[in-house]
Amino acid sequence: MELTCYVYPGWKPRLRAASPRRAWMDASPESFAYRCLPLGIANAHGWELLSPCGFQAHWNGGPLPQDVRIQADPGTPAQDAPVALFGQGTFTFHVPGLFRTSPGHNLWVGGSPNLAKDGVAALGGIIETDWAPYTFTMNWRFTRAGHVVRFEENEPLAFLFPLPRDLLDAVVPRIAPIDEAPELKRRFEQWSQARDAFQAQVAATPQAAPGAKWQKFYFRGTDADGAPGAADHRSRLRLPGFEGAAPPPAGVPAADCPHARGAGPALPPSPDASEVLARLQRLRALSARNRSVPRRGGLTAGVFLDEYYAANWPVLLAGEIEEALGRWAPQALVSTHGDAPLVDAHGQASTLGRFVQQALRPADAPGRQPRLTGALETLPDLAPRLGHLMRLLRGHDPGQLWLEAAGSGTLAAPEPCNRLLLQLHGQRRLWLAPPGEAVRLQPLVQAGALGDLTTPDLSERQPQLRGLELHAVLLQPGDALFVPFGWWRQGAAMDFSVSVTREDFHWPNPP
Repeated sequence: MELTCYVYPGWKPRLRAASPRRAWMDASPESFAYRCLPLGIANAHGWELLSPCGFQAHWNGGPLPQDVRIQADPGTPAQDAPVALFGQGTFTFHVPGLFRTSPGHNLWVGGSPNLAKDGVAALGGIIETDWAPYTFTMNWRFTRAGHVVRFEENEPLAFLFPLPRDLLDAVVPRIAPIDEAPELKRRFEQWSQARDAFQAQVAATPQAAPGAKWQKFYFRGTDADGAPGAADHRSRLRLPGFEGAAPPPAGVPAADCPHARGAGPALPPSPDASEVLARLQRLRALSARNRSVPRRGGLTAGVFLDEYYAANWPVLLAGEIEEALGRWAPQALVSTHGDAPLVDAHGQASTLGRFVQQALRPADAPGRQPRLTGALETLPDLAPRLGHLMRLLRGHDPGQLWLEAAGSGTLAAPEPCNRLLLQLHGQRRLWLAPPGEAVRLQPLVQAGALGDLTTPDLSERQPQLRGLELHAVLLQPGDALFVPFGWWRQGAAMDFSVSVTREDFHWPNPP
């Protein structure tokens, strides 16, 4: 059986016969982990490819290759450093060698057995190296986001060994009763009884010598009665190194490459919060689920909490306000509460009656129609009766009343907390953008150039907003819209509109 690694000038794979030793096994009391012969044989059952450099990597949880950041130690040649190629929290080593096995043999490539690494896992592969004129890559994948992983120079990055390609083809797996193999049953039960007796003896008379604390039947390759097992039983495995391979450069000892031995160089600064949100938004876009604002009714508090409040996703609660909505019509408000003191959107004092008269005049300038607001804590007679909606609210703060003329609107701005918008009269159209769009919207706000997000020529006027994720919602009398913290909201009243905003949820707000 041949296993050859062909190299071009300048290719310097760091290959070695795998060591049976592991640092965690060395650290076990009395090195008892080495009493498990299958572990030691597996540890040495192949060859290891060592990392040509030290580096650390970080994954922010996003699906794109750039969501993994890699910082190689100073002085590392570019061709030696791993790269992020495939996304989904993976990073890749290019293997500087073209492997060839004897005909009919594959090459198994994966991580070193019994050598776990916190926060990442080696991906395994089987390659037909008896004919393929290609190199391969070794890939690792993060198992959790927000974790910095460190590899030292000469730390194993891949473990490989050949195996016959048709090895599994002739296997006939089955389950059978033990009575089909009476001799095997006898030998097993003999061993089981001997093991129970041995453990009882050790417990009754502790031995000082570590070697006296464990039976060595399997290690020695014998039955419980001393009869030999397989003639080619192995209690150790020491493979030869690759002929012509240069020894690994000095640094980390070849027999024991520790993991994360200390803090390495700092990673580049993390992206700001808006960029992280944008990446998470792109991750969410991989699924069609929850790609619109759902219209629901009769949600229990628990379902609302789990599916919307805690998930930071808006929902329209249709027809939830149990109220005689006719009392919010303009003339009804004037006749019952015309003298109620309120202020307009510019802070000017007014009364509800005067505002209604002004609001019902023909619009003269789109976006400039009057809006009136007032705290319902000082106007208790104007507070709506919310019925079942109180299952979501504490009732400590009756909220803020808003009266808007037809055509009155607001430009997009992020919600500073979770809000419930209650529509009592008229219709309002709202447009919602998720928090991840802040990376594109916020610079325009700061420059005073945001404008109306619903204009037909938006992508021509603001090319950076092409493809903006925008959800349209129509609020009708009796509806309540939950707008989560961080979502951007733009609104416009379709006709004379009366609404209330509430923030007094049963749960922390903002979270």
